[in-house]
Amino acid sequence: MFRRVPTVDIAEARRLLDDGAQLLDVRRDDEWRAGHAPEAQHIPLDQLRARSGEVPTDQPVVAVCRTGARSGQATQFLRRAGLDVVNLDGGMQVWARTGGDVVRDDGGHG
Repeated sequence: MFRRVPTVDIAEARRLLDDGAQLLDVRRDDEWRAGHAPEAQHIPLDQLRARSGEVPTDQPVVAVCRTGARSGQATQFLRRAGLDVVNLDGGMQVWARTGGDVVRDDGGHG
């Protein structure tokens, strides 16, 4: 059964991040290398089950992917594990379009 996951818009996501939430990027490695938010933690969705212990449990988490679909799956999984997680509606597309910093692994602008 599909459960609706808590989703936030970019304004609410930025407020949460300003208040100490962790940004969790669940995109593939190649997507991450092409450009990511500098403060994000990277755990690809296909590794999340094995690496879920790396996700902070002492602060809220904002999950992000390219558009919000994979991060919605991550949000659902992590919430079932008891974490305080929300999904960023529109993902990195909205992040970048609204002026969020994006960097590549080599330090250039993503």
